[in-house]
Amino acid sequence: MSIWNELNPLAFRLEYVDANGVSTRALRAGNPEAEAVVFLHGTSGHLEAFSRNFGAHAQYDLHAIDMLGHGYTGKPSHPYEIADYVAHLIDYLDAVGVTRAHIVGESLGGWVGARAATTHPERIATLQLLCAGGTVANPEVMTRIKTSTKAAVTSDDIDLTRTRLRLLMADPANATEELVEVRHAIYHTPEFVANVDNLLSLQEMDRRTRNLLTPEELGSLTIPTLVVWGRNNPFGEVPEATAMHENIPGSELVLLEDCGHWPQHEQADRYNQISLEFLSKARAAAN
Repeated sequence: MSIWNELNPLAFRLEYVDANGVSTRALRAGNPEAEAVVFLHGTSGHLEAFSRNFGAHAQYDLHAIDMLGHGYTGKPSHPYEIADYVAHLIDYLDAVGVTRAHIVGESLGGWVGARAATTHPERIATLQLLCAGGTVANPEVMTRIKTSTKAAVTSDDIDLTRTRLRLLMADPANATEELVEVRHAIYHTPEFVANVDNLLSLQEMDRRTRNLLTPEELGSLTIPTLVVWGRNNPFGEVPEATAMHENIPGSELVLLEDCGHWPQHEQADRYNQISLEFLSKARAAAN
């Protein structure tokens, strides 16, 4: 099914928001009077990663953004660290008038969401960590991310983009040709090519290590937190998810069968149900 077919039951808009000087591509839909849910993608990703989730969450004020240096969002010329991504997220929330948001973060997006929840706790209502990064520095995984991304960006061969996207999925069929074409177009804009090393800077050991989420930091989280993990996640094994869950007080852990690194996409129906139940339970507890 096409991304557009997945979104078409909704009224939605694609816009560019000035987030403190950074032009930020955002997909908006849902009920603007409701609580905000903000979706954050992973390294070298883009907002289309969440096209299968907007319809189910339409009761909320929905935002999916291309994060700093990613997709069609602005690309400042310096290596990005987690504090830079967090600052951009907060600047985006300020620009669109969202005082507090539910964060759904996949991979890098989860890392950014968790750090935002510790440094700006008043701005984050709940946290969903979907195969989230940021708790370990595995040289093999870091090299896989860096080499596969750079190969796809520096060559015009679309099969390298297809290979990069399929790395994320337990079933390669979930890396649809439409998604491949979207990512290939992004990867080959001059701005993205020039910026790729800045975007991949967290795959360098020294920089990654100083940005990691510590057990103590995770232990300081007091907001409702949901950890969702694919049992076939190629970028992090189940013990990583279990440790994250054990370090975050009161968190929930859901492990999905036949699922890789994009649970919100690969197991969309199941994930949407889990997410809505989590958000509803958090709302009830807050009231």
